[in-house]
Amino acid sequence: MTDLPTTSSFQFDCLLPWTLYETDPWVKSCRTNWGNYSFGVYVELNSDLSRQAVEAAIKDLPARHAKADEVKKEFFLYPLTQWRLYSIFENGRIAGGGIEYVQLFSIIALFILIMACINFMNLATARSVRRAKEVGIRKSVGSSRRELIIRFIGESLFISFVSFAISVLLAEVALPFYNNLVQKQLHINYLAPPFWLFAAGLIFFTGIISGSYPAFYLSAFRPATVLKGKGMEGKGGTMPRKVLVTLQFGFSILLIIGTLVVYRQVQHVKNRDMGFDKENLVSIAPTEDIRKHYQAIKEELLRTGVVHAMTQSNSAITDIDSWGFLGWPGKPEDQRVLFTNLAAGYDYTKTMGIRLLAGRDFSEDFKSDTAAVMINKAALDLIGLKDPIGQQLSLYNGNKVELIGILENTIMGSPNDVVGPMFIQFNLNWFNSLTLRLEKTNDLQGSLKKVEAVFKKFSPAYPFEYTFADVEFQKKFADITLTGKLANLFATLAILITGLGLFGLASFTAEQRTKEIGIRKVLGASVSNLVALMSKDFSRLVILSFVIAAPVARWMLNKFLEKYAYRIEVPWWVFPITGVVALVFAVVIVSTQAIRAARANPINSLRTE
Repeated sequence: MTDLPTTSSFQFDCLLPWTLYETDPWVKSCRTNWGNYSFGVYVELNSDLSRQAVEAAIKDLPARHAKADEVKKEFFLYPLTQWRLYSIFENGRIAGGGIEYVQLFSIIALFILIMACINFMNLATARSVRRAKEVGIRKSVGSSRRELIIRFIGESLFISFVSFAISVLLAEVALPFYNNLVQKQLHINYLAPPFWLFAAGLIFFTGIISGSYPAFYLSAFRPATVLKGKGMEGKGGTMPRKVLVTLQFGFSILLIIGTLVVYRQVQHVKNRDMGFDKENLVSIAPTEDIRKHYQAIKEELLRTGVVHAMTQSNSAITDIDSWGFLGWPGKPEDQRVLFTNLAAGYDYTKTMGIRLLAGRDFSEDFKSDTAAVMINKAALDLIGLKDPIGQQLSLYNGNKVELIGILENTIMGSPNDVVGPMFIQFNLNWFNSLTLRLEKTNDLQGSLKKVEAVFKKFSPAYPFEYTFADVEFQKKFADITLTGKLANLFATLAILITGLGLFGLASFTAEQRTKEIGIRKVLGASVSNLVALMSKDFSRLVILSFVIAAPVARWMLNKFLEKYAYRIEVPWWVFPITGVVALVFAVVIVSTQAIRAARANPINSLRTE
């Protein structure tokens, strides 16, 4: 068969018949075990209309076959097309997934587009003086206001169309860098009708939004007034611009605060104590030969001097593959808590570098460990035993086991979540992962070659493949790290757009006040006085933007952080720092134009007065 695309949820090298897999006794036993959910079940419906009928038929199957004390469960169908974006469930209902990131960055992109539209509106209305006479002449020769509105919006739509063409070229240039950032192979399908429908809508939306206010504003000029050079602006022109500048800076402040908080959350999670030592920890998937000769392999590896410890388990330290129930003395009859369930062999905590809070690890020195179990601190907090070591607990299959050790909480799942209760049962037959702790060395490749030689000796038919725990664990930060990088990118873009708009507006303001600045200089005003004069109005707008944006940012970020069980509180210092940065940024941009205007010779501006 042809290779599946990298975007497919199904990735494999070959397909084998299920009957071959059922030769494994454990897999065969699952045919009649209604409490085991280790395997996916896929159904192809004749039509989408039959989905409700099928769900009605299968809904109560678990209840019909469940034991009396089992938690009530229901079956339902879930479309494969929704796996990618809607993958988080709570009590059988969709509670989020990748769609949250799509929505988040779509909203940010919309903010940035609106900021660009605001720039266009501000500069168009600011330059209204230069077009006022054009409006007066056109009205004098018979143009109606409706015709002028259509003309100005048409100009805006044309600019939007040209901008779109440029943006497509920029997108093609930037796409390889973006793909490298998000670790995907995205491309723009120019042959798809939805793309052109979206493009047309985007061009129309941008053109109308950015051109509507200038069109209505310019078309309202009275010919008799503007042709005399009077009353072409005033509060009616400056006030909307101030509102737009305030809104634009509000968006920028919102993104800056958001970027800082996301960065803090990323660092908070990355600096979290994982509960085990990730350095020099190597996981290897066992073959049938490795399973048969596990003890001999372990002894030979320890003799090489490059392996500090070795253990076996049903899953790697970076994965959770099984859950189960646990009973303890004094447990309420109606309490059902699902524990993370690990099966492990000797030297588990020694190999993983997990700290023991009480008791001991599984050891060959204790023959009784065949019926032993360890739990983590979260499990101890749940069951609340005063003297836990030596207590008799019961597994989900009814077997009685002795509690021999309490472990530090270990993060095996998402680093964003609170660590749940876990128990580790001793089992030498149930293992799907071997874990080695290598001795610290400057020649890691040399150590791996010695390890490879031992595995090749006992399992020559298979390639030696391994993964490092720290590399695998780093993948768990992929989503939030990418969120942080994209937030930085968007915030930088927003600041750049705001800066360009403010630069243009400050330049125009300085040009409009040339004569005023000349008169003030003649009367003795210094350059610093003139810079302060021009910066004052813009500074007020930035301060107003901050007052409006700060509480909105706090509310939105608290909502964003709610999705992470292990999270920070929004730090108070983020707000004053952002406010100061925004204010300094605005003052610096305005000052560049104010200084240029203040240093000009007043004779040039006043010679006609």
